[in-house]
Amino acid sequence: MKIVFLSIAFISLFYCVPKAQNETDSIEVYLIDAYVKPEQPHTFFLSFFTSGLCKSKVVIDNLNEFIVSDEFTDMHSKEIDISSIRFKEKIVKFVIVTEDTLGNKFNSEVFDFDLPYEPEIEGGSNLFQLCLFGGAIFLLPYPDYLYQAGQHYFSLTKDIPVLSFRSKSLNYPAGYISVEYSHIFDATVKNFMRLGYKKIYEVPHIEYLSPGVTLYTNFHGNNGIGLEVSAGLFTIADSFTLYTRYRYNIKPGNSLNNFQEISIGLYSAFFSFYLK
Repeated sequence: MKIVFLSIAFISLFYCVPKAQNETDSIEVYLIDAYVKPEQPHTFFLSFFTSGLCKSKVVIDNLNEFIVSDEFTDMHSKEIDISSIRFKEKIVKFVIVTEDTLGNKFNSEVFDFDLPYEPEIEGGSNLFQLCLFGGAIFLLPYPDYLYQAGQHYFSLTKDIPVLSFRSKSLNYPAGYISVEYSHIFDATVKNFMRLGYKKIYEVPHIEYLSPGVTLYTNFHGNNGIGLEVSAGLFTIADSFTLYTRYRYNIKPGNSLNNFQEISIGLYSAFFSFYLK
Protein backbone atom coordinates (compact mmCIF):
# COMPACT_ATOMS: atom_id res chain seq x y z
CA MET A 1 0.00 0.00 0.00
CA LYS A 2 2.88 2.35 0.79
CA ILE A 3 4.42 1.72 -2.64
CA VAL A 4 1.12 2.48 -4.40
CA PHE A 5 0.68 5.74 -2.43
CA LEU A 6 4.22 6.93 -3.23
CA SER A 7 3.80 6.10 -6.91
CA ILE A 8 0.51 8.04 -7.15
CA ALA A 9 2.05 11.04 -5.36
CA PHE A 10 5.01 11.25 -7.73
CA ILE A 11 2.95 10.69 -10.87
CA SER A 12 0.63 13.54 -9.83
CA LEU A 13 3.64 15.88 -9.71
CA PHE A 14 4.07 15.42 -13.47
CA TYR A 15 0.56 16.56 -14.31
CA CYS A 16 -0.77 18.84 -11.59
CA VAL A 17 1.87 21.58 -11.72
CA PRO A 18 1.44 22.75 -15.31
CA LYS A 19 -2.35 22.54 -15.41
CA ALA A 20 -3.00 26.11 -14.26
CA GLN A 21 -0.40 27.46 -16.66
CA ASN A 22 -1.96 25.68 -19.63
CA GLU A 23 -5.27 27.32 -18.86
CA THR A 24 -3.73 30.80 -19.07
CA ASP A 25 -4.05 32.65 -22.40
CA SER A 26 -0.66 33.46 -23.87
CA ILE A 27 0.50 36.89 -25.03
CA GLU A 28 0.78 37.14 -28.82
CA VAL A 29 3.65 39.19 -30.29
CA TYR A 30 3.25 41.08 -33.58
CA LEU A 31 6.58 42.26 -34.98
CA ILE A 32 6.79 45.70 -36.62
CA ASP A 33 10.52 46.37 -37.12
CA ALA A 34 13.67 44.35 -36.46
CA TYR A 35 16.75 45.60 -38.26
CA VAL A 36 20.31 46.81 -37.70
CA LYS A 37 21.53 50.07 -39.18
CA PRO A 38 24.76 49.76 -41.19
CA GLU A 39 26.47 52.78 -39.60
CA GLN A 40 28.66 52.50 -36.52
CA PRO A 41 27.84 51.93 -33.75
CA HIS A 42 25.64 49.12 -35.00
CA THR A 43 22.21 49.51 -33.39
CA PHE A 44 19.38 46.99 -33.40
CA PHE A 45 16.00 48.68 -33.85
CA LEU A 46 13.15 46.58 -32.48
CA SER A 47 9.46 47.42 -32.28
CA PHE A 48 6.37 45.27 -31.86
CA PHE A 49 2.92 45.28 -30.29
CA THR A 50 1.28 42.62 -28.14
CA SER A 51 -2.23 41.24 -27.69
CA GLY A 52 -2.33 42.39 -24.07
CA LEU A 53 -0.62 44.62 -21.54
CA CYS A 54 2.75 43.16 -20.53
CA LYS A 55 6.39 43.78 -19.76
CA SER A 56 8.92 42.51 -22.29
CA LYS A 57 12.52 41.63 -22.97
CA VAL A 58 14.41 40.25 -25.94
CA VAL A 59 16.92 37.39 -25.94
CA ILE A 60 19.33 37.66 -28.87
CA ASP A 61 21.30 34.66 -30.10
CA ASN A 62 20.21 32.65 -26.99
CA LEU A 63 22.76 34.49 -24.83
CA ASN A 64 22.20 38.25 -24.79
CA GLU A 65 19.17 39.53 -22.87
CA PHE A 66 17.86 43.12 -22.95
CA ILE A 67 14.80 44.72 -21.33
CA VAL A 68 12.47 46.28 -23.89
CA SER A 69 9.59 47.47 -21.69
CA ASP A 70 9.77 47.48 -17.90
CA GLU A 71 6.20 48.79 -17.57
CA PHE A 72 2.95 47.16 -18.68
CA THR A 73 2.09 48.24 -22.22
CA ASP A 74 0.96 46.82 -25.56
CA MET A 75 3.38 48.91 -27.68
CA HIS A 76 7.07 48.06 -27.31
CA SER A 77 10.21 49.53 -28.88
CA LYS A 78 13.92 49.51 -28.12
CA GLU A 79 17.23 50.60 -29.64
CA ILE A 80 20.05 48.23 -28.63
CA ASP A 81 23.75 48.79 -29.25
CA ILE A 82 25.04 45.40 -30.47
CA SER A 83 28.48 46.56 -31.65
CA SER A 84 30.21 44.76 -28.76
CA ILE A 85 28.42 41.42 -29.35
CA ARG A 86 30.31 38.79 -31.36
CA PHE A 87 28.00 36.85 -33.65
CA LYS A 88 28.82 33.61 -35.45
CA GLU A 89 26.25 33.93 -38.23
CA LYS A 90 25.05 36.76 -40.45
CA ILE A 91 21.43 35.86 -39.69
CA VAL A 92 20.80 36.33 -35.96
CA LYS A 93 17.86 34.71 -34.18
CA PHE A 94 15.99 36.29 -31.27
CA VAL A 95 13.02 35.56 -29.02
CA ILE A 96 10.74 38.03 -27.24
CA VAL A 97 9.79 37.13 -23.66
CA THR A 98 6.64 38.74 -22.24
CA GLU A 99 5.22 38.86 -18.71
CA ASP A 100 1.55 39.62 -18.10
CA THR A 101 0.00 41.39 -15.10
CA LEU A 102 -0.38 38.06 -13.26
CA GLY A 103 3.32 37.26 -13.56
CA ASN A 104 2.92 34.60 -16.27
CA LYS A 105 5.80 34.53 -18.76
CA PHE A 106 5.55 33.58 -22.42
CA ASN A 107 8.08 33.11 -25.22
CA SER A 108 7.32 34.28 -28.74
CA GLU A 109 8.16 32.38 -31.88
CA VAL A 110 11.78 32.64 -33.04
CA PHE A 111 12.43 35.76 -35.16
CA ASP A 112 15.62 36.81 -36.93
CA PHE A 113 17.40 39.81 -38.40
CA ASP A 114 20.29 40.25 -40.85
CA LEU A 115 23.59 41.81 -39.89
CA PRO A 116 24.68 44.57 -42.32
CA TYR A 117 28.28 43.32 -42.00
CA GLU A 118 30.14 40.03 -41.94
CA PRO A 119 30.40 38.67 -38.37
CA GLU A 120 33.87 38.23 -36.91
CA ILE A 121 34.57 34.59 -36.20
CA GLU A 122 36.52 34.28 -32.97
CA GLY A 123 39.42 31.91 -32.66
CA GLY A 124 38.81 28.34 -31.62
CA SER A 125 40.60 28.65 -28.28
CA ASN A 126 37.48 29.69 -26.34
CA LEU A 127 35.45 26.87 -27.85
CA PHE A 128 38.28 24.46 -27.09
CA GLN A 129 38.42 25.63 -23.46
CA LEU A 130 34.65 25.34 -23.15
CA CYS A 131 34.75 21.78 -24.50
CA LEU A 132 37.54 20.87 -22.07
CA PHE A 133 35.65 22.35 -19.12
CA GLY A 134 32.38 20.78 -20.23
CA GLY A 135 34.08 17.41 -20.73
CA ALA A 136 35.61 17.53 -17.25
CA ILE A 137 32.24 18.31 -15.65
CA PHE A 138 30.58 15.69 -17.84
CA LEU A 139 32.91 12.95 -16.52
CA LEU A 140 32.97 14.11 -12.89
CA PRO A 141 31.01 11.86 -10.46
CA TYR A 142 28.93 13.46 -7.71
CA PRO A 143 28.72 12.66 -3.96
CA ASP A 144 25.74 10.71 -2.69
CA TYR A 145 24.58 9.84 0.85
CA LEU A 146 22.63 6.58 1.33
CA TYR A 147 20.55 5.29 4.23
CA GLN A 148 19.41 1.65 4.28
CA ALA A 149 18.16 -0.50 7.18
CA GLY A 150 19.87 1.66 9.81
CA GLN A 151 23.17 1.81 7.92
CA HIS A 152 24.77 4.87 6.34
CA TYR A 153 26.84 4.74 3.16
CA PHE A 154 28.74 7.09 0.89
CA SER A 155 28.65 6.67 -2.87
CA LEU A 156 29.70 8.35 -6.09
CA THR A 157 27.12 8.75 -8.83
CA LYS A 158 27.28 9.87 -12.46
CA ASP A 159 23.99 10.95 -14.07
CA ILE A 160 24.18 11.56 -17.85
CA PRO A 161 21.27 13.18 -19.75
CA VAL A 162 21.31 11.39 -23.11
CA LEU A 163 18.01 12.46 -24.68
CA SER A 164 16.27 15.78 -24.02
CA PHE A 165 12.87 17.07 -25.12
CA ARG A 166 12.62 20.69 -26.24
CA SER A 167 10.36 23.20 -24.53
CA LYS A 168 9.45 26.85 -25.14
CA SER A 169 11.97 27.82 -22.47
CA LEU A 170 15.43 28.98 -23.48
CA ASN A 171 16.91 27.66 -20.25
CA TYR A 172 15.91 24.02 -19.79
CA PRO A 173 14.28 21.20 -21.74
CA ALA A 174 10.79 19.97 -20.86
CA GLY A 175 12.38 16.77 -19.58
CA TYR A 176 15.11 14.28 -20.34
CA ILE A 177 16.03 10.60 -20.30
CA SER A 178 19.21 9.76 -18.42
CA VAL A 179 21.49 6.84 -17.68
CA GLU A 180 23.20 6.66 -14.31
CA TYR A 181 25.93 4.67 -12.61
CA SER A 182 26.48 4.52 -8.83
CA HIS A 183 29.28 2.96 -6.79
CA ILE A 184 28.47 2.51 -3.08
CA PHE A 185 31.42 2.20 -0.72
CA ASP A 186 31.40 -0.48 2.04
CA ALA A 187 27.97 -1.81 0.99
CA THR A 188 27.12 -5.43 0.18
CA VAL A 189 25.74 -4.38 -3.21
CA LYS A 190 28.22 -1.82 -4.52
CA ASN A 191 27.20 -1.02 -8.10
CA PHE A 192 23.94 0.04 -9.73
CA MET A 193 22.95 1.10 -13.22
CA ARG A 194 19.84 3.23 -13.79
CA LEU A 195 17.62 4.38 -16.62
CA GLY A 196 15.12 7.12 -15.89
CA TYR A 197 12.99 10.06 -16.99
CA LYS A 198 13.14 13.48 -15.30
CA LYS A 199 10.52 16.20 -15.86
CA ILE A 200 11.61 19.85 -15.46
CA TYR A 201 9.39 22.67 -14.17
CA GLU A 202 10.98 26.11 -14.00
CA VAL A 203 9.84 27.89 -10.84
CA PRO A 204 10.46 31.32 -9.28
CA HIS A 205 13.38 31.99 -6.89
CA ILE A 206 15.31 28.83 -7.91
CA GLU A 207 16.09 27.33 -11.31
CA TYR A 208 13.71 24.37 -11.41
CA LEU A 209 11.95 21.47 -9.69
CA SER A 210 12.32 18.06 -11.32
CA PRO A 211 10.35 14.95 -10.30
CA GLY A 212 11.60 11.74 -11.83
CA VAL A 213 11.33 7.97 -12.01
CA THR A 214 14.26 5.59 -12.51
CA LEU A 215 14.64 1.84 -12.87
CA TYR A 216 17.75 0.37 -11.28
CA THR A 217 19.62 -2.95 -11.39
CA ASN A 218 22.91 -4.50 -10.35
CA PHE A 219 22.47 -7.20 -13.07
CA HIS A 220 22.44 -9.88 -10.34
CA GLY A 221 18.80 -9.84 -9.26
CA ASN A 222 18.72 -6.63 -7.23
CA ASN A 223 16.22 -4.65 -9.30
CA GLY A 224 13.83 -1.87 -8.35
CA ILE A 225 12.38 1.55 -8.96
CA GLY A 226 13.45 4.95 -7.63
CA LEU A 227 11.09 7.90 -7.08
CA GLU A 228 12.94 11.21 -6.87
CA VAL A 229 12.66 14.96 -6.85
CA SER A 230 15.51 17.39 -7.42
CA ALA A 231 15.81 21.16 -7.15
CA GLY A 232 18.07 23.21 -9.41
CA LEU A 233 19.54 25.91 -7.17
CA PHE A 234 21.70 28.17 -9.35
CA THR A 235 23.74 28.15 -12.55
CA ILE A 236 27.52 28.04 -12.96
CA ALA A 237 29.27 29.45 -16.07
CA ASP A 238 25.85 29.75 -17.81
CA SER A 239 26.01 26.05 -18.74
CA PHE A 240 25.71 24.03 -15.52
CA THR A 241 23.11 24.01 -12.77
CA LEU A 242 23.90 22.95 -9.21
CA TYR A 243 21.10 20.73 -7.93
CA THR A 244 20.23 18.71 -4.84
CA ARG A 245 18.18 15.52 -5.05
CA TYR A 246 16.21 13.18 -2.80
CA ARG A 247 15.37 9.68 -4.00
CA TYR A 248 13.47 6.79 -2.43
CA ASN A 249 14.38 3.40 -3.90
CA ILE A 250 11.91 0.50 -3.72
CA LYS A 251 12.75 -3.17 -4.25
CA PRO A 252 9.41 -4.93 -4.86
CA GLY A 253 8.83 -7.90 -2.55
CA ASN A 254 11.58 -7.00 -0.08
CA SER A 255 11.12 -3.73 1.80
CA LEU A 256 14.32 -4.36 3.82
CA ASN A 257 16.28 -3.54 0.67
CA ASN A 258 14.53 -0.19 0.20
CA PHE A 259 16.94 2.71 0.63
CA GLN A 260 17.04 6.51 0.52
CA GLU A 261 19.52 8.88 -1.14
CA ILE A 262 20.44 12.53 -0.81
CA SER A 263 22.87 13.89 -3.40
CA ILE A 264 24.21 17.01 -5.03
CA GLY A 265 25.40 17.38 -8.59
CA LEU A 266 25.71 19.53 -11.68
CA TYR A 267 23.09 19.27 -14.41
CA SER A 268 23.86 20.14 -18.01
CA ALA A 269 22.34 19.13 -21.34
CA PHE A 270 25.64 20.09 -22.98
CA PHE A 271 26.13 16.64 -24.55
CA SER A 272 22.48 15.65 -24.75
CA PHE A 273 20.69 14.89 -28.00
CA TYR A 274 17.55 17.03 -28.40
CA LEU A 275 14.18 15.98 -29.78
CA LYS A 276 11.35 18.35 -30.62
